[in-house]
Amino acid sequence: MKWNRFTLKTKTEAEDMVICTLAEEGIEGVEIQDKQPLTQEDKAQMFVDIMPEGPEDDGIAYLNFYLDEDADKEEILGRVRKALDGLKEYMDIGDATIEESQTEDKDWINNWKEYFHQFYVDDILIVPSWEEVKNEDRDKMILHIDPGTAFGTGMHETTQLVIRQLKKYVTKGAKILDVGTGSGILGIVALKLGAEKVTGTDLDPCAVSAVAENKEANGIPEEAFTMMIGNIIDDKNVQDQVGYEAYDIVAANILADVLVPLTPVIVNHLKKGGYYLTSGILDVKEEVVCEAVKKAGLTLVEVTRQGEWCCVTARKD
Repeated sequence: MKWNRFTLKTKTEAEDMVICTLAEEGIEGVEIQDKQPLTQEDKAQMFVDIMPEGPEDDGIAYLNFYLDEDADKEEILGRVRKALDGLKEYMDIGDATIEESQTEDKDWINNWKEYFHQFYVDDILIVPSWEEVKNEDRDKMILHIDPGTAFGTGMHETTQLVIRQLKKYVTKGAKILDVGTGSGILGIVALKLGAEKVTGTDLDPCAVSAVAENKEANGIPEEAFTMMIGNIIDDKNVQDQVGYEAYDIVAANILADVLVPLTPVIVNHLKKGGYYLTSGILDVKEEVVCEAVKKAGLTLVEVTRQGEWCCVTARKD
């Protein structure tokens, strides 16, 4: 299907109000293009340890929205322009000009799928739903993972580092806590390796549906993998629901700056003799995480590396 794309020029400070105005006229799924610097909250939610340098903010924002080729665009644009004129009476929204273009004849929402293909992590094959398993691979351990647009695929070095540690430390019947669950890939790997129960926590509500879909794709029983949304670092209710001294392994593929405050909390949820697998750590932050592990009273077991990333494994004695 071809889509008509409309680009509305406004001011960054007026983005939210303009988007709300578009929503009132039935237009949702707006793309924002601006040069606003990231807030501290934005940075805290990003899966990177070194922030990219962005261009200088020029105060201009471009809002893209889409209508399919069968839509009555003149009627819709007429309503949008009238609503924007009304908004101009109350605030400065800049030019509010709208330019039209047309996308290529393809599903622009799912274009990212072109870049995610099946791949191996050692002897584990990870396959998205839109690809077939080859006959020669059917005897392998296979994970069917669809990351969606919100989470990673397992291709990143940090995820692969944790998968290798799970292969090393998961025992039959083990109970696993996965902090920062995302697509659920680590929990599903653990269950495939013989774990009995996985509990996952994440800050993003999208993780619930992502995990549910990936559980179904892999034939994981509903009761084997439980998800909850909240910050285990400072939310006592989440901590209580997760349970204390209950886990043989805690996996946390996050960021070094999050792992530091997380580690003394996790000690309370690990069984004696349990393992703490941490990743998302740039090599320059390795010592910081190792020190946090020791300070929390855990024993450093090993540090594994891939590229510029490392995984710190510790044990509760």
